[in-house]
Amino acid sequence: MQHLPAPIAPLRFTAPDAALAQVRAIYDASLAHLRGAMQRFVAGEDLQGHVRACYPYVRVHTETVSRADSPLAYGFVEGPGDFETTLTRPDLFARYYREQFRLLHHSHGVELEVGVSTQPIPLHFSFIENDHLEGHLTAERRMRMRDVFDLPDLAAMDDGIANGTRRAQPGEPQPLALFTAPRVDYSLHRLRHYTGTAPEWFQNFVLFTNYQFYIDEFVRLGHAEMANPDSEYIAFIEPGNVVTRRTGLAVETGDELGVPPPRLPQMPAYHLVRADRSGTTMVNIGVGPSNAKTITDHIAVLRPHAWMMLGHCAGLRNSQQLGDYVLAHGYVREDHVLDEELPLWVPIPALAEIQLALEKAVAEVTGLEGAALKRVMRTGTVASTDNRNWELLPENEPQRRFSQSRAVALDMESATIAANGFRFRVPYGTLLCVSDKPLHGEIKLPGMANHFYRERVDQHLRIGMRTVEILRSGGVDRLHSRKLRSFAEVAFQ
Repeated sequence: MQHLPAPIAPLRFTAPDAALAQVRAIYDASLAHLRGAMQRFVAGEDLQGHVRACYPYVRVHTETVSRADSPLAYGFVEGPGDFETTLTRPDLFARYYREQFRLLHHSHGVELEVGVSTQPIPLHFSFIENDHLEGHLTAERRMRMRDVFDLPDLAAMDDGIANGTRRAQPGEPQPLALFTAPRVDYSLHRLRHYTGTAPEWFQNFVLFTNYQFYIDEFVRLGHAEMANPDSEYIAFIEPGNVVTRRTGLAVETGDELGVPPPRLPQMPAYHLVRADRSGTTMVNIGVGPSNAKTITDHIAVLRPHAWMMLGHCAGLRNSQQLGDYVLAHGYVREDHVLDEELPLWVPIPALAEIQLALEKAVAEVTGLEGAALKRVMRTGTVASTDNRNWELLPENEPQRRFSQSRAVALDMESATIAANGFRFRVPYGTLLCVSDKPLHGEIKLPGMANHFYRERVDQHLRIGMRTVEILRSGGVDRLHSRKLRSFAEVAFQ
């Protein structure tokens, strides 16, 4: 016997707000059903049968290849047929869903059908922030929970749509979005774990770094903005969901729940928040391509407008100086963490909008132009390796490959971040700073490194922040270009 919420019949809408309201109604009813049953289960009630509630879905049907003319690279389906996706967290994704619904109706003039899917909501994904009911259960009751409730099913969370490997079954609708609702929920929970902050705080522009020095400077900048009553930012968030509101703004409900963690999470995140979520998130991903892949796998479900890598690298050319910048226009991928999802024969192109914004920001912040700018910023190929001690390999084999590729810099994360941006259709860019030149006898020494970091980190971070401002003011729609989209692409941005 199954315990289901009261049935809700599918409805069709032309107004995006009405469609979104129905998604909310279905989702809220499903969560109320699961949470109510879970509370009774924790209280000791012996629930007979299986408790289930399912995600809402949105579906469109088209009968023609024609569509309204649009300069956008998204917001439409490729041809006739049925297209569908499951949806989750309409509270978090309201602005995003509303815009996708609007574009679909504008492009095709069709109704949006909203109903209850057959995809169960795993119980764990129904818990709200700071809700840990299962922690009060005995081991026996936790085992029994598996019989009563749906648990996360990894088969419903693969990245076949994004990877271009999904094969639809006969009669099955084509996808509308890159990620199903369970896949999104999975990543939202992972983001809390890895970054120490709630997904609600993430902004639409994300900066990654591989050094704590950048985070220290970002924290200083964040608190300075909060002390400025005229700042465009309204809040600064630190791990543990510690909220600092801008001077003059009232504390909001829930701010008091933030507590600094006893130790930092694996990849701590910090957020300079704008009211429209177009602020800046910065994440210290640490060292290595595995972390870079992990965090971008999860941030991708938030559909950011851009992410960029700001970090340190090894300069591979003798003409480079410590402190010079490298603007990546190509990547050598020896990170090995994405070889299965994105084969090495797939090129990772530079994106003009990001490249131009980064170059302009370097010029503005340094005050240099022309030949003087070229002396401190080199555009070229960046190689990323998963072997931190590549210099020690016999016969200089990596050095030969890097020379053949014309690489000008080497790190461990940038190619991974760019490749996952390409894979998940998130605009990407890389601006690195040369901190050593191992091929030319200039290796990092503690005193030299500390002095270098103090000199360069502030400027490098200001370049990244200025790049975000340039991209935001230029219009984010221009960032999501056709260069990132496949032959038969999903409609959602």
